[in-house]
Amino acid sequence: MARVGRHERQSWTLAVLSICVIAGFLFVAASINSDGTDLRPAGGDVGSLLKERSERIADRRDDARELRSDIDSLSAGVSGAALDDYRDRVAKLEPPTGLTALHGPGIRVTLTDAPKSVNPEGVDPNLLVVHQQDIQAFVNALWAGGAEAISLQGQRLISTTGIKCVGNTVVLDGVPYSPPYVIDAIGDKTSMNDELSRSPETTSYRVYVQAYQLGLKIETLEDIHITAYDGPVSLGFARATSS
Repeated sequence: MARVGRHERQSWTLAVLSICVIAGFLFVAASINSDGTDLRPAGGDVGSLLKERSERIADRRDDARELRSDIDSLSAGVSGAALDDYRDRVAKLEPPTGLTALHGPGIRVTLTDAPKSVNPEGVDPNLLVVHQQDIQAFVNALWAGGAEAISLQGQRLISTTGIKCVGNTVVLDGVPYSPPYVIDAIGDKTSMNDELSRSPETTSYRVYVQAYQLGLKIETLEDIHITAYDGPVSLGFARATSS
């Protein structure tokens, strides 16, 4: 019986060894075929991923817009003095809060990264790309100059809009965008241009434009179209405080 046990253990050991050798051969073969790279890259093409995510969010926004339209149609069929009063108050608040589309004269600002050919030795690469604070600087200057409506990448900006920098892209209301970044603003062109010229933050950006060829283009247009904000308007974290 002892001899049989030893024979079984030896057979089992040889079987495990054979499996390990075969697995190792397969790993080596895969590595050679892939030339040391992943056979299935995890990240994929960044541009394609950004486009796919943007399209997916756009589809969801379209669905939400249709649902809001259905709700408005159903609400319009309900009558009552108090309800009519609330409707009038909401209608008056929609333009200043960004819930209606507008058009008129204004300014377009386009910000772009430095060309890839620009690579000064010893310079931090972060200085060669447009960041969230750069976009925010121009947006704030336009608001200070009396802008009545502003959009970024065609998306309406309102008081609760968040602009975040993620890697070399900017995320606006959950949608990632890559440069060039286009900011449209409707309002008094002279006043907004004056504020863009004297803002310390936009002036700082102009220094990098001269030093590292970051892109900056400012245009005055006679008719800019800015869409209505179609995202959520409710606050998710803010709470009213007692006075």
